[in-house]
Amino acid sequence: MKSIIFPKSLKKADKIAIISPAGSVEEAQLQNTLDLIISKGYEPILGQHTLEKFQDGYSYAGNEEQRISDINWALNDPEIKAIWATRGGYGCQHLLEHIKLTDFNKNPKWYIGYSDNTAVQSLLLKKGFASIHGQTLKTSSFGVSEESYDLVFDILKGKKLNYTFKSNDFNKKGNTDGQIVGGNLALIYALLGTKYSFDFKDKILFIEDIGENFYALDRMLMSLELAGVFSKINGLIVGGMTNMGKEGENKAFEESFDPFAYHLIEHRLKGYNFPVLYEFPNGHIFDNRPIILGAEIELNIGKKSEVIFKS
Repeated sequence: MKSIIFPKSLKKADKIAIISPAGSVEEAQLQNTLDLIISKGYEPILGQHTLEKFQDGYSYAGNEEQRISDINWALNDPEIKAIWATRGGYGCQHLLEHIKLTDFNKNPKWYIGYSDNTAVQSLLLKKGFASIHGQTLKTSSFGVSEESYDLVFDILKGKKLNYTFKSNDFNKKGNTDGQIVGGNLALIYALLGTKYSFDFKDKILFIEDIGENFYALDRMLMSLELAGVFSKINGLIVGGMTNMGKEGENKAFEESFDPFAYHLIEHRLKGYNFPVLYEFPNGHIFDNRPIILGAEIELNIGKKSEVIFKS
């Protein structure tokens, strides 16, 4: 297995690039989080097109050339020490064929984001670099817990993660370890069969999603099964399954961990024996605690559940 490179810890006054690789954002939606970055002692630097808007069937943060320009600037500018995406949405796949890592290879830096950013993070992991699957900077409709951001800053300071949770009735007990991969299920599914898809062999897979019809969720799970993913992995961690069942329906916040979505996942996994942890607090949810993609973790599922990041 390729050894994974973890970016260096940040120092006070280090610069963090703020980019919008997918959907567009308003400046007002970022003010609180930009102020938070400053309060933690870092300097946020907006990309040239971070607040751009380009309408082409979807509201992108600039056209493809503008978003490619911003991500390559952030990845390769030696003054930038970390990269934080403003939001997900759709559009990161447009960038994959054009991402350059010439200077990034010499000076790796943390890339922070989730949702559509899974596409970029999969590419980085294929190249041997860890990233942070964590809260973006746009203020979301369901809010964000303080801990969601505080734990990201802990990682930037070099601290390790260690999570302990109460039991969930859907859990499949057991102990395993391996490198954690994954992110947004729709993007994992969309990258299957491409050169940017995660390597699943002996890995622990993490999945989360939002706003998918149940038949679409089942189709994605079936595709993973047909691709042999479930035969390869050591374990599965399931995060938020938010507002599932009917696209666009404004469901109650209590359905951040949709029980029928969990039932569908449990059904698809009946023939497999690896441990499965449900209700991990990461995804399109209020308490979106970060995961270090590419880290070696220990997964212990019993009366209580532990996710221990060993690297």
